[in-house]
Amino acid sequence: MPAQATAREHAGHAGRVVDGAATQDARADAVAATAGAVATEANGKTVDAADYRRVLGHFPSGVTVVASEDADGPVGFACQAFSALSLDPPLVLFSVGHGSTTWPRIEATGRFCVNFLADDHEDLCRAFAVSGGDKFAGVDWHRSELGSPILAGAHGWVDCTIEATHPGGDHTIVIGRVHGLDADGESNPLIFHRGAFG
Repeated sequence: MPAQATAREHAGHAGRVVDGAATQDARADAVAATAGAVATEANGKTVDAADYRRVLGHFPSGVTVVASEDADGPVGFACQAFSALSLDPPLVLFSVGHGSTTWPRIEATGRFCVNFLADDHEDLCRAFAVSGGDKFAGVDWHRSELGSPILAGAHGWVDCTIEATHPGGDHTIVIGRVHGLDADGESNPLIFHRGAFG
């Protein structure tokens, strides 16, 4: 996340559960392999890409699907980088990689729904973590009051309009104003930790 950086680790053989775009991770891996570092601090110290991913991968996180609907249909991507931000006013945030092809469509709608995935949603998560194709094929969902997709069986959901966006390194930080939300007290969340679901 912005305050808690996203760890790009493998989610089985279906790509990585980061920004919903496996192709972006492939590009990032190539750059990291060439450069050998992901950041340079003011004192000149570098942060190794492998160390960054290994250490940040130790932080367990829930997994979400950020979704909206435009004239071409529903659109969404898997995202770990989500967090509550403010109670008054009610705000949340997520971050999305600059290489995402899904985010521009969502941004154009001005709204989105964050769906918290339940522990039986591993296959659903993998479907939304890859780039391209109809991710909603065979997926049961209904529209929120704002018109964004709420996935059937979601552990919880937060319906938002886009409040602001800010640059954050190789990601865009998106702040959403909450208009509606609910949770399923009977289900358990899908957790991602050290490159695996658990």
